[in-house]
Parts: sequence; C-alpha cells; structure tokens
Amino acid sequence: MKNKFYVTTIMLILISVSISLGQSAYITNNNDNTVTVIDVTTNLVRDTIKVGTQPDGVTVSSDGTRVYLTNLSDNTISVINTATDIILDTITVGNHPVGVCVSADGTKLFVANLMDNTVNVINTVTDMISATVLVGHGPGGIIVSPNGRKAYVSNIIDATVSVINTITNSVTATVNVGNTPTGLAISPDGSLVYVTNQGGATVSVIDSLTNTVSASIPVGSSPRGICISPDGSKVYVSNYNDNTVSVISTTTNSVLATIPVGTNPSGISVSPDGSKVYVGNWADNTVSVINTATNAGSDTIIVGAHPNAFGNFISTYSHPLVINSYSLEYANISVYPNPTNEQFFLEAIHLTN
Repeated sequence: MKNKFYVTTIMLILISVSISLGQSAYITNNNDNTVTVIDVTTNLVRDTIKVGTQPDGVTVSSDGTRVYLTNLSDNTISVINTATDIILDTITVGNHPVGVCVSADGTKLFVANLMDNTVNVINTVTDMISATVLVGHGPGGIIVSPNGRKAYVSNIIDATVSVINTITNSVTATVNVGNTPTGLAISPDGSLVYVTNQGGATVSVIDSLTNTVSASIPVGSSPRGICISPDGSKVYVSNYNDNTVSVISTTTNSVLATIPVGTNPSGISVSPDGSKVYVGNWADNTVSVINTATNAGSDTIIVGAHPNAFGNFISTYSHPLVINSYSLEYANISVYPNPTNEQFFLEAIHLTN
C-alpha cells in the first residue's frame, strides 16, 4: 500500500485600500435655515442642507458620522448623517435651544435651552430625551469634559457656569464668571474650562478640580465663540464687535496675537490637525480661514445668510469607510495610518488551501 501525502499550499493575498480622511465644516446659517458644508481640505462648499428654523448651535460626533444642530425657533435638534448629508431625525427639545454638545463616546447629547433654563440630555441611540436638568438663567453654551463625567453650561443672565454631574444628571457646582458668559471650551485633559464673557470683554479660566476661576484674560470687544487647539496650547476667541480673533497662550494666559477677520465673527472651530481655524462671520455671510502657523487669514468662503456655527462644527471623518469585497475569510486584518499623506490603509491577509 502506498502512502499518499497531501501538501496544503498557503497563499497570502495582500490587499491595500486607500481611505481619504475627509474633513468637513458644518456652518449653521441662522437666517436662511440652512447648513453650508465646507470641504476643509479645499475650502470649497460641497453641499447646502435645508434644516429647521434659525439653526444656531452645532456639534459633531467624535467619529465624524453625525452632526447635531439646534433650531432656535423650532425648538428642535436636526441630526445629520455626514456620509449622505441627509437629515436622519428631528428631536423636539426645550424652549429656544442654543448650545449643543455630544459626549466623546457619542452616547449622549446635551442641549442648553435658553428660555426655560434647562439642559436636555438625549440618548443618541434612541434620539429621545433621557433627562432634563434645571440650571441657571439663560443657558447658552455647553461643553462636555473629555471623560464624559461633567458638562459645563454658561448661564448668560446669571453670569455663572453650572457644572453638571452627567452620571446623576444634577448640578454639583455653580461658578461665578464675567458678564454675559456665552461660549465654552475645555482643555484636552479636562483640567481647565475657558468661558467667553461677552459683556466683560474677557475670558474666564475655570479650574475644573476646584470649580473656581483661576484667571481672567482681557480680549477684544464682545467675545462670543471659543475653541482650543488639539494640543491644548492655544485658545482662539472670536470678538464679535471688534471683527477680530484673539489667540491666547494657555501657558501664560495672555494674548499672543489679534487677527482681523470678517464682520461680527461668531462661531469658531479648529481643524483636527490644528493647522486651520474657521470663523463664521455673521454680518457678511462668510467664513474666514486662519492659518495657525502664521496667525493670518488664508481664505474667505461665502456661505449662507448670517452664519453662526456656535460650537464645534468640524468633523474628523466626513465619509465613513465602506469596503465592498467578495465573501472571503481573513486570517488577519489590520488598519493603520500613513502619517505622510493622512490616509488609512487596510491590510488583509487571506489564507486559502
């Protein structure tokens, strides 16, 4: 009897798929009830989305798949799918919603309702309100800590910031700040909260551990929007009445530069790589683009009527990855970035007999 030997051949198939990291800016245009979508790479308008009445606040989920915006006169939230630029849902909230912020894990949405002194907490899986928190008078801006355990709300009439425990949905502290607090930003490590005081031409710095103001920084007239660089080294403030942006060093709490932009700058946001800052100019229907390396304007983009864009309006990934493949079994799949061209590569090893 002869022995038969069967040799199995293992074939390695290497597949590389290039995935562009699309970044988009979503600008709420308060007077024509639209959102202008700007390609951050080219600074070209790629879409205009019809939304509710008087869109104002805006926030983008950390995975870039959803944009949430407040419609002031409708008392609603529009939920936009960034892959299609189509409205997925409309959520009814409190009276005159202004600020909105999504938690880092994407599970909760927080909405500041100006006229009924509340914050709505929304479950983003069901798009339903799970809690309503009573805060100070005239809540406008809202920001959530990186670990998701706290939310900070600027109370415009009270000149205070309410600190919300997001586990218990209760206010645990109230911090006195400057006159007419509006916009908020938080450092990447969550240790410091920055608040624009429109009536005081200052930015208050709150120590999140002690819930006390550790510094007050003079800026331009009627500061409104605020954002912080990804590395936490700089804070950018839009000065509504000065038509400028103040650049603050977080190390020294002093203004490093003052940059002229369009008329009545309002919302402001920084690109994920920190290289650009985008500012919505309310009165001249434009967005100014600032080069953060030179602290100078690099572009002006025409958008809709009265752009506000109050909050973080820039997505990291505007188009989620979609891979179409044959029905194959993979022994190993890895995804890794190419640091030289901001692209992802998918590497799949297929084992066949």
